[in-house]
Amino acid sequence: MLRDTMLCARRLGGLTARAPALLPGRSRRGGCGAGLRARGVSTGWSPVGAAFNVKPQGLRLDLLGERRGLFGVPELSAPEGFRIAQEKALRKTDLLVARVCSTPPGPQTVLIFDELSDTLCRVADLADFVKIAHPEPAFREAAEEACRSIGTVVEKLNTNVELYQSLQKLLADKKLVDSLDPETRRVAELFMFDFEISGIHLDKEKRKRAVDLNVKILDLSSTFLMGANFPNKIEKHLLPEHIRQNFVLAGDHVIVDGLHAEAPDDLVREAAYKIFLYPNAGQLRCLEELLSNRDLLAKLVGYSTYSHRALQGTIAKNPETVMEFLEKLSDKLSERTLKDFEIIQGMKMKLNPQNSELMPWDPPYYSGVIRAERYNIEPSLYCPFFSLGACMEGLNILFNKLLGISLYAEQPAKGEVWCEDVRKLAVVHESEGLLGYIYCDFFQRADKPHQDCHFTIRGGRLKEDGDYQLPVVVLMLNLPHSSRNLPTLLTPGMMENLFHEMGHAMHSMLGRTRYQHVTGTRCPTDFAEVPSILMEYFANDYRVVNQFARHYQTGQSMPKNMVSRLCESKKVCAAVDMQLQVFYAILDQIYHGKHPLRRSTTDILKETQEKFYGLPYVPNTAWQLRFSHLVGYGAKYYSYLMSRAVASMIWKECFLQDPFNRSTGERYRREMLAHGGGREPMLMVQGMLQKCPSIDDFVSALVSDLDLDLETFLMDSE
Repeated sequence: MLRDTMLCARRLGGLTARAPALLPGRSRRGGCGAGLRARGVSTGWSPVGAAFNVKPQGLRLDLLGERRGLFGVPELSAPEGFRIAQEKALRKTDLLVARVCSTPPGPQTVLIFDELSDTLCRVADLADFVKIAHPEPAFREAAEEACRSIGTVVEKLNTNVELYQSLQKLLADKKLVDSLDPETRRVAELFMFDFEISGIHLDKEKRKRAVDLNVKILDLSSTFLMGANFPNKIEKHLLPEHIRQNFVLAGDHVIVDGLHAEAPDDLVREAAYKIFLYPNAGQLRCLEELLSNRDLLAKLVGYSTYSHRALQGTIAKNPETVMEFLEKLSDKLSERTLKDFEIIQGMKMKLNPQNSELMPWDPPYYSGVIRAERYNIEPSLYCPFFSLGACMEGLNILFNKLLGISLYAEQPAKGEVWCEDVRKLAVVHESEGLLGYIYCDFFQRADKPHQDCHFTIRGGRLKEDGDYQLPVVVLMLNLPHSSRNLPTLLTPGMMENLFHEMGHAMHSMLGRTRYQHVTGTRCPTDFAEVPSILMEYFANDYRVVNQFARHYQTGQSMPKNMVSRLCESKKVCAAVDMQLQVFYAILDQIYHGKHPLRRSTTDILKETQEKFYGLPYVPNTAWQLRFSHLVGYGAKYYSYLMSRAVASMIWKECFLQDPFNRSTGERYRREMLAHGGGREPMLMVQGMLQKCPSIDDFVSALVSDLDLDLETFLMDSE
């Protein structure tokens, strides 16, 4: 997921303070895993594969060496450095604002705006990552304060009339506009759009109101996110004794911190569902206030709903198109969904005949049982073939064949990383050289968020001196640590997640735009997920998997029928999974649609769940209070489904025949990855597919993915 889900999400008149990214970390190129201790594992991995199959030795003791600071930023060797970095950025911001306001309109106007955006993003994006990922509370708190401070500045700049007028003069001059190259023109228009959705056209009093609303929304978003992950507790005597041990005990209470969806005991899942989703009055008020304030802001700046404001510039363009897409998809899925529910209920009846009514806590568990029974996909059979080093080697092979790119492990400098098991990769093109850096924060640790994410720390851009500012990103996963005898072994799901997040990283590395404002994943959300979801299709193709899936001890390749069974197993009850996503996406649209809402958020949840999912609402639960995507993906949760539809079409029409075709890989880079957000998303999709897909095309692509693959079926039966 693009922790784009994790957007420190304000845009300054086009200045994005957003977080899918990372900052610089200059270092030697090509030192593959210096300081890594090899173990006697029989592999013969390439250097990048070997680097991930051993424990880091720890940074060499260097008492005299200079401490670099996080991501090589000198100020960030201590938490106080955030204040210094922030003050430097704000001083530079003042100079750039004065400069752009005194510069005659022309291409230089856009360059200065972009430098202004870059100056703020380089602090805000980095801080947005550190505030959730750094193990030290002092760093997290300092980063949180920097985020808030930069965010407030962004909102003020978005309503700075003089700044706005400097851009307006450029865009009002037709001759000047016609002289701009397409990317510069689009970036200028995006900056202008950000001014407009912030209320620049309003009078002074209303502009101040818009700033205040944005700051309030930021605070409410932060509060809601914290509450969404906060555990619930219940007095332990209220739970049957035999299920208490499934939860954390704290004195006289049982702590429930999740849904325990995979627990085999129905009662454990039911208890977890009812306790974890029990409504919290403060969280409920926070959500209602967040939705209400978003609606007030949208109306203040001239939109009928928040959804209309949020969907400007996306593939979908407006909420009417989104609802058409979701409702058509729901209709096409309905028969398949009912059949899936019948199959799941049959399995529940078989295993628990006394209580066979299908409830919302049942599908994830029982569909897993069905998959395992039909296809024998016990993870322990697969994990030995998916060591982390093998998977990284697979990515390296794929990127090399498709795009001419290689990954090299580098030794970080002292203080450059926030945890000793973070690995640093240099991304190098065979003819273009170093493209950027990926910091791999892959392993579990206390207090680390459980989501897999991509963060932009520093965006790429062409600097005034002609050098290219290299992009820096972080990929965050939650993988188990290796042990003395075992490398880190991934389940098939973990492997697919790794490929997904690396898709975001390659978008960041290859979106080599002139402007930071549209670099890499800085593009509409329903397009940003396309490169990452496309990588999932590669991860499920035997020709790709066969390149790297080798047993960590014997070196044996994974048998072909194991891969085919795994791929087909994912289609078991997949209509129910997709229908659940439709329900979430429609709920998100209703919450961000016409206000005031006709009824409470819980009543809307109940009505929408029963209409668009099919399983009964459970009284005294409020799932929407755990729906953390309402913050980063407000009115845009549909993006996962639409992006999957686009990725499916690209896979089938461009890569299915030959997943390693270099000329297709280069075309994919040229038409889609290279532009970041510097071109309209539908134009990029059209360029790749050689046609303009319709809503019906998107729906058909998603539904056809659910069909069993006859060729795979025959191959499996050989």
